[in-house]
Amino acid sequence: MNDKEVAAPVAGGSFLIRETNPGDTFTPETFTEEHRLIVQTARDFAEREIVPHLDRIEQKDWALTRQLIRRLGELGFLGAGVPAAYGGSELDMITSLIVAEELAVGSFSVSFGAHVGIGMEPIVFFGTEAQRRQYLPPMVRGELIGAYALTEPTAGSDAMAIRTKATRSPDGGHYLLTGAKQFISNASFADLFNVFAKVDGDQHTCFLVERTTPGVSVGEEEHKMGIRGSSTASVFLENARVPVENVLGEIGQGFKVAVNILNMGRFRLAAGCVGASKQMLHQAIAYASERQQFGRALAEFGLIKHKLSEMAVRVYVAESMVYRTGGLVEGALHGIHGDPNEAMRALEEYAIECAVNKVFASEVLDYVADEAVQVYGGYGFIEDYPAARAYRDSRINRLFEGTNEINRLLVTGMLLRRAQRGRLPLLPAALRVIQELTAPPSGEEPPTGTLDEERRLVSMVKKVVLFTAGLAVQKFLDAIEEQQEILAGIADLVVEAFAMESALLRTLRAVEHDGREHAAVKTAMVQSYMHDAVPRIDATARTVLGAVEEGDGLRTQLAGLRRFLRYTPRNTIALRRMIAERLIQQGRYTS
Repeated sequence: MNDKEVAAPVAGGSFLIRETNPGDTFTPETFTEEHRLIVQTARDFAEREIVPHLDRIEQKDWALTRQLIRRLGELGFLGAGVPAAYGGSELDMITSLIVAEELAVGSFSVSFGAHVGIGMEPIVFFGTEAQRRQYLPPMVRGELIGAYALTEPTAGSDAMAIRTKATRSPDGGHYLLTGAKQFISNASFADLFNVFAKVDGDQHTCFLVERTTPGVSVGEEEHKMGIRGSSTASVFLENARVPVENVLGEIGQGFKVAVNILNMGRFRLAAGCVGASKQMLHQAIAYASERQQFGRALAEFGLIKHKLSEMAVRVYVAESMVYRTGGLVEGALHGIHGDPNEAMRALEEYAIECAVNKVFASEVLDYVADEAVQVYGGYGFIEDYPAARAYRDSRINRLFEGTNEINRLLVTGMLLRRAQRGRLPLLPAALRVIQELTAPPSGEEPPTGTLDEERRLVSMVKKVVLFTAGLAVQKFLDAIEEQQEILAGIADLVVEAFAMESALLRTLRAVEHDGREHAAVKTAMVQSYMHDAVPRIDATARTVLGAVEEGDGLRTQLAGLRRFLRYTPRNTIALRRMIAERLIQQGRYTS
């Protein structure tokens, strides 16, 4: 990346208490020429070699899936984040997002993502030199397919509750693994599994287990609602003899492996959701432009325009968040690639942003898929049309990489822990916001500049986050961890704050670079999103405050909330019509 395009490293989560300069924000418009070449190469591959074979992939043609993965290996797409010493290309973090976005095509994206992500990255980040040299080169070439075996029938989100056990063999040279793993992606054709087990009953540990190991077997394919062209099956271990050299990381450090791999998974999953949303939006625009009803194309009707434009608005916001986060992670790496420890530290720093992105983008994809079915009408319910498959496939993303409920709790949990440890001065900031309510209102000049009102709204929403979170912590203290509904509400406010600011920063940068006229559609998108978001934020904050205060105290806090969230509604109908006209004219979403 061009150093000028990457902000100096800032603390993860600090967006709530600091202002960001638009020029310090990475956006898709600031892709390098190399990035754009990778976009086109990946897009061409998807259109030529994946899309024409979606039906075969849906029928579980594993030979075809392996062939496609190998072709991607030949093009260098499997080793983007792998050090060159092991056959990788050491490309930047933005490239990993681009690849995830452009190859987010149906079920194949799950097979590909499981291999390059949770299949390979545990070895990249935690493998010994010998493990990396043995396994990574053939995985980068697509000759050896990886999988990740953590989930069990009794342990889903609670990863520490796994029951698979590992016992040292009498000769000391092996561990004997016994247990059952469930919902394992790539299980039917993977060659190497990252298996989590407990040594001596309580030491959570990761092992590299080859498929050919005696005692390893794979169950029948699960009959899934969606992503039917990806493999999902159980893996059984019965005294599977795994060499001690295949312990990944350290004994007792398996949870550390799992947490860091999930951080990377969330980082890329959001990009994949953006890519899938764009594809479905393109198809919906095409269908609405061609389909005639009452003597006119569907795209000429106001309610269809509303759907297309709202889909585009949400995709724009999600895309802004994803690449802003990519820029933050890349900035933390200081241009150093090929060092897994640096990458792991950078992702841990921005784990809050990654969880926020995962929640927002996966829910955007579900929204887009649902509205696409509605645009297609009755045909959207028919499997011969793309909307039905997209609708089925989208739903899993709210479960992948930790459910959205878990991720919401992670967002607030990580913020509070960083505040308590002094990593992030959130509590002093919250106290200042609460004290602000007792001060007389300051006279404010009416907004006159470009998006000045939207800048003010972002600032106010951040204050709402700090205000509600500060009152909740004051009320419950350490018991706040048991108030999951309140924590989830605060997380939703955090998500909205990051979403609004990310879209605003991107748009301000576009206005500065391209001028108001050329950035008019981006401006309309950020305005329509924000002015619809404020009532949602108000409702969520009221719910949180209602759970924290009552009586006169509640009335006082609601008065404070009104002071922060004062706004004048805009004509978002006109904004959406303008956005829709551009979409229909171009025939696709373009950022």
